[in-house]
Amino acid sequence: MGETVRGRRTGLSAEAVIDGAVALADRIGMESFTIRRLAEALGTRPMTIYHHVPGKEAIIDAMVDRVFSEIDRPPTDVPWTRAMRQRCQSARRVLARHPWAAPLMESRTNPGPETLGHHEAVLECLRGGGLSWEMTAHAYAVLDSYVYGFALEEANLPATGGEEMTELATAMAKSLGPYPHLAEFTTEHILRPGYDFGAEFDFGLDLILAGLERAATP
Repeated sequence: MGETVRGRRTGLSAEAVIDGAVALADRIGMESFTIRRLAEALGTRPMTIYHHVPGKEAIIDAMVDRVFSEIDRPPTDVPWTRAMRQRCQSARRVLARHPWAAPLMESRTNPGPETLGHHEAVLECLRGGGLSWEMTAHAYAVLDSYVYGFALEEANLPATGGEEMTELATAMAKSLGPYPHLAEFTTEHILRPGYDFGAEFDFGLDLILAGLERAATP
């Protein structure tokens, strides 16, 4: 039975702790994430959390593993470039939902089964596409550096598109007189209808995949 807190039953479990931890990090980021704040969000006490998960590092490990579980693994029935394109697009969408996660995705020393399974699937995809181990290492490093880097930049931009970007760019354009290229870039590109920084992701991803495919061709 779950613990009763202030007259209501929490129904706490390890899975509920991780659910709550991911939701809290999505809301406040990892810099403000503490076990005390997690306990408050779950309606329980900090020590009760440790009955289900042994400590903060274990919670973070499980949070990262949860994020990996949301990323599509590369399909096995299409060429490796298409499969990796789908996987990278999925990773970008998932990291946009969890903007705290990108810096942590490859930093954990106790990766969970979803993390390991995802890496195994990517390696299988690249090797199945005929890439040597050296080219597999190049491809994996370049693609993930691009995905994680784009996710970090996207998460930290004050705006990426829509009315918010229009308002921001319009305000900034007023001070760009001494910087003619910035001014023209803002007025002729960013302020055009439909601009969305996120659209740059697919352009860059296709360039990288095309380059890797050429490099991998004997």
